[in-house]
Amino acid sequence: MSGPVAIFDPEALAARRRRALALGAETFLLDRVAEDLADRLGAVKRRFESAVDLGTPASAVSAALARSEMVGRLFACGPAERVDVDAVIDPEALPFGAQTLDLVVSALALQTINDLPGVLAQIRRALKPDGLLLAALFGAGTLSELREAFAVAESETVGGISPRVAPFADLRDLGALLQRAGLALPVTDVDRITVRYAHPLALMQDLRRMGAANPLADRRRAPLRRDTLARLFEVYAERFSDPDGRLRATFEVVWISGWAPHESQQKPLRPGSAKMRLADALKVPEGRLPGEN
Repeated sequence: MSGPVAIFDPEALAARRRRALALGAETFLLDRVAEDLADRLGAVKRRFESAVDLGTPASAVSAALARSEMVGRLFACGPAERVDVDAVIDPEALPFGAQTLDLVVSALALQTINDLPGVLAQIRRALKPDGLLLAALFGAGTLSELREAFAVAESETVGGISPRVAPFADLRDLGALLQRAGLALPVTDVDRITVRYAHPLALMQDLRRMGAANPLADRRRAPLRRDTLARLFEVYAERFSDPDGRLRATFEVVWISGWAPHESQQKPLRPGSAKMRLADALKVPEGRLPGEN
């Protein structure tokens, strides 16, 4: 049986992260996501004794949760390029035993997993009953402006389009993957963050310092042609500039959460178990919706 299609190149991902550290990592997005994660976890109103920060590329989540009394011991497990990691692991072959964790969190890491369904299933296995997965990852709308500008520029200058921006999963697909993994009470939502830049080069420099430059396995290895780059700048400015001349870049952060099943969790009602007709509950005649004449 063949394995999952290799969309992302693990060696390229590691090289991108090492370069980001050498350049000076840019963490403004990760810092925001980490603070949001801490706030979301705070709304749960329970304590998690055994927790893992899975794959987060820097210490932002660990720092944010260190200020919380809701988490006991948080183990950072991720890439070797993260200097303060507790354990270096293969992100697609998790080492955790069955039902050993109360909480798994992750920030801006799972979007580059080749076998995301398999990893979600491994997380489900590692969670204790009523354990929680809470993660944020880049979604399908991320860098839509850059993707479009690249497509136009390459089609006009080299007569074809090569993969330049990763094809991240969308909200509906991620919700289905949570259910497929066996997680109960799955929830997904989106936070769209717009960052403005003076020039596309500034965006590209930030992506390098985030370790987020093109990691696709099928990426074109040849250097980007000057005429293609020039046309990219023109298209970006023509289509995605604000009245003040600054350029928009969208980062779509998709939040996913799900619980390991437990008997205490709310269950959906059985079909036919309702004790009141919908029309009676809405106080409208049978077959008529509110507002209809």
